[in-house]
Amino acid sequence: MEKANESSLIGFVLLGFSDHPRLEAVLFVFVLLFYLLTLVGNITIIIISYLDPPLHIPMYFFLRNLSLLDICFTTSLAPQTLVNLQGPEKTITYGGCVVQLYISLALGSTECILLVVMALDRYVAVCKPLHYVVIMNPRLCQQLAFISWLSGLANSLIHATFTLQLPFCGNHRLDHFICEVPALLKLACVDTTINELVLFVVSILFLLIPPALILISYGFITQAVLRLKSVEARHKAFSTCSSHLTVVIIFYGTIIYMYLQPSNSYAKDQGKFISLFYTMVTPTLNPIIYTLRNKDVKDALKKLLTGKLCSLQT
Repeated sequence: MEKANESSLIGFVLLGFSDHPRLEAVLFVFVLLFYLLTLVGNITIIIISYLDPPLHIPMYFFLRNLSLLDICFTTSLAPQTLVNLQGPEKTITYGGCVVQLYISLALGSTECILLVVMALDRYVAVCKPLHYVVIMNPRLCQQLAFISWLSGLANSLIHATFTLQLPFCGNHRLDHFICEVPALLKLACVDTTINELVLFVVSILFLLIPPALILISYGFITQAVLRLKSVEARHKAFSTCSSHLTVVIIFYGTIIYMYLQPSNSYAKDQGKFISLFYTMVTPTLNPIIYTLRNKDVKDALKKLLTGKLCSLQT
């Protein structure tokens, strides 16, 4: 029993990219840069969508939720990663690992469901434009956002708790830069078949069904857009929806590649780089995609900056 509980006493050693010390310096700058961009970009989205009255519509309500998710998700991982990349100490306490696992898993799962909700919003906006205000009323939007957050929390409580029940028998060298379920399963000193089955079922529920529903909704959206007579209306609809679809492809593509393939099918460090992409890069891309490809957001940002400049001049 003493050996089995050793990991909970001394924590874990996050091996990360310690095999490539020169690469660590580059990755430190990389993670720091993208973390700062994530904070600036997503905080900007939250501020302008809250302050600009024309953006007080369901689409931007869900976008604020997505930005808040990305800020919290990256913050739960980036500071510890920066500490480990900078110095020789690459440890994390058992409690720190538990907190990181619960929070990151909850937020990542929430985003999986929230992207489906955003696709539903786009479907109603394009396919049911006359009933959009009635259907996507504030109460329903709040309920859908609450369901997204609650489902992510429920998945985290169940899945992370199930993983942390495994005995590690003193194994505390985690071959990753974050506490992630697949990496923790490799440390277990017992048969993890049931846990891997749970991981597979959870992956289907959160990584396969949601993008399938999104693609179906966009099939109907495409049909509706093509029936529009106005070229300008078609362009605006495609521009708005393509932004969301780009986020969906990037987000689900990297995570599906990470979780839904055999662990021995890619090189040792490949999984770490994939995790680095969807934990650090994807949250940065979301505000860039939504601002550069969305005229309403760009106009709101210009008005906000112009207003600040005018107030400073007066």
